[in-house]
Amino acid sequence: MPDGSSDNNSDLISGGHLVAKALKAEGVEVIYTLCGGHIIDIYDGCVDEGIEVVDVRHEQVAAHAADGYARITGRPGCAVVTAGPGTTDAVTGVANAFRAESPMLLIGGQGAHTQHKMGSLQDLPHVDMMTPITKFAATVPDTARAADMVSMAFRECYHGAPGPSFLEIPRDVLDARVPVSQARIPAAGQYRASTRSAGDPEAIERLADLLVHAEKPAILLGSQVWTTRGTEAAVDLVRTLDIPAYMNGAGRGTLPPGDPHHYQLSRRYAFSHADVIVVVGTPFDFRMGYGKRLSPDATVVQIDLDYRTVGKNRDIDLGIVGDAGLILKSVTEAASGRIDGGASKRKEWLDELRAAEQTALEKRLPSLKSDASPIHPYRLVSEINDFLTEDSVYIGDGGDIVTFSGQVVQPKSPGHWMDPGPLGTLGVGIPFVLAAKQARPDKEVVALFGDGAFSLTGWDFETLVRYNLPFVGIVGNNSSMNQIRYGQAQKYGPARERVGNTLGDVHYDKFAQMLGGYGEEVHDPADIGPALRRARESGKPSLINVWVDPDAYAPGTMNQTMYK
Repeated sequence: MPDGSSDNNSDLISGGHLVAKALKAEGVEVIYTLCGGHIIDIYDGCVDEGIEVVDVRHEQVAAHAADGYARITGRPGCAVVTAGPGTTDAVTGVANAFRAESPMLLIGGQGAHTQHKMGSLQDLPHVDMMTPITKFAATVPDTARAADMVSMAFRECYHGAPGPSFLEIPRDVLDARVPVSQARIPAAGQYRASTRSAGDPEAIERLADLLVHAEKPAILLGSQVWTTRGTEAAVDLVRTLDIPAYMNGAGRGTLPPGDPHHYQLSRRYAFSHADVIVVVGTPFDFRMGYGKRLSPDATVVQIDLDYRTVGKNRDIDLGIVGDAGLILKSVTEAASGRIDGGASKRKEWLDELRAAEQTALEKRLPSLKSDASPIHPYRLVSEINDFLTEDSVYIGDGGDIVTFSGQVVQPKSPGHWMDPGPLGTLGVGIPFVLAAKQARPDKEVVALFGDGAFSLTGWDFETLVRYNLPFVGIVGNNSSMNQIRYGQAQKYGPARERVGNTLGDVHYDKFAQMLGGYGEEVHDPADIGPALRRARESGKPSLINVWVDPDAYAPGTMNQTMYK
């Protein structure tokens, strides 16, 4: 029956239909899944609730796509997988969302309660495995609790900094039917409170005072600026107070390229010479040298959604916990009418940083314009940057090649940059493309893959073909896991640099063609731009296979910053 009822009693509803109703109440429009006998009643419920069921070829892809969907839309994503290997296959995607602070729900199947500890098909201790990498992990104990537990899991996704939740649902709980009157079915918009905390007012005033009187301030706008949709507040603050801004993670694109407050290449110089440094929504993890890259003489302020992150790994002068957008807006308002201290005399500091930017650019300009073959990775990412439009969502999936792109590619709008995040997970590219193109079909999606990264989840290129989701894909192909290769060469010498990191010369253009997409191969740097344009015009999922120089390494790779 359409509502999950039996022929004898229309007031009965199944666990799967209760789950679907709870997903609908949360605003979930699509679930990503790979089918299994434990979970099919959820599909039946989703059909009735008008929720799209997108089937992929690997559960890791389903989890990554749910993560990507949350990043693009600002609403939680959802993946549904079967028990045992279905759930373990999704672990990597959940772990990546955990480190990236991305709200998503993974629902996993489980054997029937009546077969508990009997060795049922695909029985594993899923909750025990998921607990360390989620904000909430639980078993649905009873059919009548199914919708209630889904809403509980979504609430936990937004406790502090966002993150993933996990629910396992035993097969008999999911398939059983209970009277509708016994089930709690939360109503949309009535079971979650606002999580937008504006921070401590006294701390807001203190930060405003610091920024008004700073002579050499700098601000790092991290992923939480986008997570909280605080772009407008961030832009208003840096322009009103005349502060040079650096962006990382999903914070990239907060300021458009060419904005006088947009800086990219002089971050290390700025953090070494600034007198006030504000770090917004980025922990002091390996990307920040655990805080050691900040001048010991600077006044350091940290703003974060998670109290536990503030002051972790490095002492700070001021910490503010709350919503980045609301806090930055409040700081600007608190500083209004007082911009007569250092803020009115910043031209010299901004010019100093712009000179550092120009020096860094001129140093790599020969590589950015190189006509060499094999193609220098800097030339490839420079061509990609020139190719992007205001509506291009850029996705980076790889090691060394994406490290190159992080220094050159500049998204032109907020929310138009996607990368794995601090877990450094390879294989997010195709799932992120799937999510981004489904959530925002009006946007062009451009994805750069390392050849090693693409190999991990590349078979779901077929899913993009099947669902008619065109995108422009580029494989920077050096037949190597080059980020690791460099470290081995430095540590063990050239005789052992190729152990365990060398791949075959795979023609990914032909792979794309085989699966029904568009593919081209590029050896000459002059052909990159035309090939990208043909891929765009094809209207198909595409892969441009660009053969890049295997002996060119990104500065970040050569510094091995990720291991320091």
